Amino acid sequence: MGTEQTNVDAKAYIAEYVKRARTAQSQFENYSQEETDRAVCAIGRAIHDNAELLAKMAAEETHMGNAFDKTVKNKSKARIIWNSLKGKQSKGILDRDPVTGITRIAKPVGVVAAITPVTNPIVTPMSNSMFALKGGNAIIITPHHNSVKCSSKAVELINAELKKLGLPENLVQIIDRQSRENTKELISSADVVNATGGMGMVKAAYSSGKPALGVGTGNIQCIIDDDADIADAVPKIIAGRAFDYGIICSAEQSVICTEMRFDAVMKEFERHGACVIKDAKERDLLRDAIFTGGEVNRHAVGQSAQTVAKLAGVIIPDDVKIIVIPAEGTGEADLLGKEKMCPVLAAYRSSDFKTSVEIAKRNLEAEGKGHSVCIHSNNKANIEYAGLALSVSRFVINQICANSDGGSFYNGLNPTNTLGCGSWGNNSISENLTYTHLINVSRIAEYMPNNHVPTDEELWTL
Repeated sequence: MGTEQTNVDAKAYIAEYVKRARTAQSQFENYSQEETDRAVCAIGRAIHDNAELLAKMAAEETHMGNAFDKTVKNKSKARIIWNSLKGKQSKGILDRDPVTGITRIAKPVGVVAAITPVTNPIVTPMSNSMFALKGGNAIIITPHHNSVKCSSKAVELINAELKKLGLPENLVQIIDRQSRENTKELISSADVVNATGGMGMVKAAYSSGKPALGVGTGNIQCIIDDDADIADAVPKIIAGRAFDYGIICSAEQSVICTEMRFDAVMKEFERHGACVIKDAKERDLLRDAIFTGGEVNRHAVGQSAQTVAKLAGVIIPDDVKIIVIPAEGTGEADLLGKEKMCPVLAAYRSSDFKTSVEIAKRNLEAEGKGHSVCIHSNNKANIEYAGLALSVSRFVINQICANSDGGSFYNGLNPTNTLGCGSWGNNSISENLTYTHLINVSRIAEYMPNNHVPTDEELWTL
């Protein structure tokens, strides 16, 4: 499949996709909840049952991450997302509230356009399709140009399962000629745009003239409180930072702990397979290798710790999982405090928990505001202090952030691959995207003659 448009008018090309989608959607919206859920389940199973094949294809095509972790991700995301959607009412009457007299009725949004990233070329098309069909919609996916083959294979497998159910053709489509012109035309022709990827694509989605749901930049700050069990916390942080060679937007990026625990924490990192950089020259070489001209070096993105070290001319053992680098400054003062997209973790010392929060805040102001923070703590007061002080949409407590920020069996966040970052991250939502963001809701308002109308005294008295 070509990656550039050739002799095809974008408007006419995309119009055919949209026409097919509208035809399919107009039929599908009349299907029952049970039939709808069978379709959604089939999408998840298609990816789950072909997880290894798709993982290998993604790793080979994108040259990012590794097939083992991608296989785990394909299976776990399919399971978690279907579990969150199973049994949920998404069509027809949602509920009737006798107290308010409101009856809510779900309606489809229509045709969803989904921009999907090179970092998650399998599970993002999967989850977008599951959410879209759950609401009775059709979806058209525009993949990243470096992941067209693997994303298209995922959609091919999905459609094979949907065909077995006798569903309308073209409920799930993927553009086979990837170009900026085609993407621009698609997002201006669909009814809703779901943009997961770089901020350029997200901004384009918001300027498309259609309702858009986007994501923000990740830069997860991880705080270890003084009461945390570092033998439990450190392996979780390493697992999150190392997963898929660090390309997950919700992976831990910086670790912050108090001076009194810093040396013990660093030793624990070393004990669990991390290389802690102690030489200032090596620190500078690694920083320069990860960031070129102030921007992330694409040759480091999604590569192993050994490959990143080699780019810097630094020698590390073959069994090292992540590289930990004590940073020189916060925010704009040191690039190491930004999102690195490779298995490298910045480390910071603080005087107390409040100072740890301040360090996290300065790093987030430079990059990642609105996304997420990870805290290892058993101190509810400290956790809530951070919750009040930091402008992010999610606080993940005592978990591997990379695997839990997008929802898990062990927390109440919506399982997803699209993490809204609120106005802080220039997004329209500050929560994890799910099917409820892809339905319209009509409300029947009954006349409630017995409702109490307050007197002026009742109304204006605090």
